[in-house]
Amino acid sequence: MPGRSPAPRPAQGPVQVAVCGPGECTERERGHARETGRLLARHGAVVICGGHGGVMAAAAAGARAAGGIVVGVLPGPDRTGAGPDLTVALPTGLGQARNNVIVNAADAVIVIGGSWGTLSELALAMRRAAVPVVQIGGWRVHDQSGRPARGIVHAAGAAEAVAATGLFGPPPPTGP
Repeated sequence: MPGRSPAPRPAQGPVQVAVCGPGECTERERGHARETGRLLARHGAVVICGGHGGVMAAAAAGARAAGGIVVGVLPGPDRTGAGPDLTVALPTGLGQARNNVIVNAADAVIVIGGSWGTLSELALAMRRAAVPVVQIGGWRVHDQSGRPARGIVHAAGAAEAVAATGLFGPPPPTGP
């Protein structure tokens, strides 16, 4: 990744990947999110998300359907509105500041689609120089000269996005 170091594997425990995106999304974004969650779970990664609807819910559903673990970092002080596919619902009482928790807990960040909250997650991820940031659709961030910002890998779909994190080899085979 230009301008960024490859992601180091975590010292202990499973890889944790944040899947960020809007609470209201298109069917295409929902499909990318579901497949991203599924692929991450097949690799044994923990999926971290905002715990509500849209991209977050689709990524959680994909991961859970594949037997994965999903941590939802919720904006409110309780579990109200938590998605049904979360393994862990973590109330923070931080509102949108919970985006910082999501990004800092991740070994890589995959952004799908775009909203203002998603843009804040993308910006926070970019400030963490050693964390891979991969994007499927959504915002196009440019530097002051009008050139695409360095360090964001653009992927066409879920498989390309998961591979672009640099954290995994080929996915394990499915079924017997």
